[in-house]
Amino acid sequence: MSIERIRNLIAQDMDAVDAVIRDKLYSDVGLIRQVSEYIINSGGKRLRPALVILAAGAFGYSGRYHFNLAAVVEFIHTATLLHDDVVDASELRRSKATANALFGNAASVLVGDFLYSRAFQMMVEVDNMRVMQVLADATNTIAEGEVLQLLNCRDPNVDEENYLRVIRYKTAKLFEAATRLGAILGNATPAEEEAMAAYGMHLGTAFQLTDDMLDYSGDYQETGKNLGDDLAEGKPTLPLIYAMRTGSSEQATIIRNAIEQGGEGGFGPVLEVIQQTGALAYTRQRAQAESDTASATISSIQDSDYKECLLQLTTFAVARNY
Repeated sequence: MSIERIRNLIAQDMDAVDAVIRDKLYSDVGLIRQVSEYIINSGGKRLRPALVILAAGAFGYSGRYHFNLAAVVEFIHTATLLHDDVVDASELRRSKATANALFGNAASVLVGDFLYSRAFQMMVEVDNMRVMQVLADATNTIAEGEVLQLLNCRDPNVDEENYLRVIRYKTAKLFEAATRLGAILGNATPAEEEAMAAYGMHLGTAFQLTDDMLDYSGDYQETGKNLGDDLAEGKPTLPLIYAMRTGSSEQATIIRNAIEQGGEGGFGPVLEVIQQTGALAYTRQRAQAESDTASATISSIQDSDYKECLLQLTTFAVARNY
């Protein structure tokens, strides 16, 4: 089943999610509408809301709350993007200017806060304390992950274990929440809910590891970001961590200095070390391992087109080039 077939399977559902997003973005404050609509319409994959729809479908859910929760997940994700771009002083995302570059840091942070608070208003409408608990815990964990990433910036001593912790807090936690929410709506058993949550966590980790790899091997036209953006921000991602761990002392020094200086010494020497040490191949291997684990966790879930889509996403997570 191709990604296009996945889109076709849930196209009507995603149209309903988009309708909720447009409705709930409304504010009497014009700048809030302007910034929110800009970032929401900037070409994201809508992967996290799609996971809510697919997970709910895998358990036969036939109501409408999954549309609201899918929109909630997208709002939380968008709020984190707004805040991230301010913290990272990013000027480009998905080949377009970031909201902070266009509207300023203050507007981006405050609109991010609006999206968080609107998301919590929408959670209350579902009137399910378990749903509230999952999303409240997820947003708290994501915030912790953002702080951990901030602490890791320009620190060449971050090891693989600590880096993976940042991924699981900052990125994979919302994937986990999305799939868990679908299972909850579908009245999954506790074991099925945990399996679906584990699937989301491992899938999210695979996606982020692939992003790490694409930062040193991707094409701007495909990824919408320049090679070496993570390095320019002083982020010690897995390719750098592995290259330092396995390279010669001279190679490790090149990477260490680049992390400490935010890549000011030049991208070329760092990329050469990454290629010489096989760091990209290792990162892909780790992403594939996470993808395989994600597939295995839902092996006992009843077969359906929705489950097949979830399995296909584990392949896409590693094989994609954007």
